[in-house]
Amino acid sequence: MLHPQLAWYLAGPLLGLCTIAVRLLFNARLGVTGGFSEIISKVSSRSLSFDWRGWFLIGVLLGGTIFAIAAGGPDFHGYGWLTENIHGSWQILIAPILIVAGVLIGYGAKLSGGCTSGNGLSGNASLSPASLAATGTFFATAIAVSFVIKAVV
Repeated sequence: MLHPQLAWYLAGPLLGLCTIAVRLLFNARLGVTGGFSEIISKVSSRSLSFDWRGWFLIGVLLGGTIFAIAAGGPDFHGYGWLTENIHGSWQILIAPILIVAGVLIGYGAKLSGGCTSGNGLSGNASLSPASLAATGTFFATAIAVSFVIKAVV
């Protein structure tokens, strides 16, 4: 049986190689938002002829599914911190909070022209000042929010 998560020492170099390959093959940035936009655009126009970005997203989803099955099936134990710290009738709010958060993240990524993975991987690899600032902002925000949550709970 496989470990439920790919080891960092395998995932990191593989992501780095994917970033380099996308730059060399397509002269583009690696990120998931572009694939999502590609699929929505093509399906809306009743076409299924995706470019590499659409196939990349399909591959990410399919690869994750295959890995989960090979590892013995999905291993879901709740929503991490939310499940551990929110009790009683408040638990009914967990799924809506996550849905709203996901929509806001997607909207922000589309509005800014790139997602966290695109900025963090491809943008930083090409030393883009905007991506370096964006990635620094992602990390600073995550650190600040974790301190706020720790203080509240």
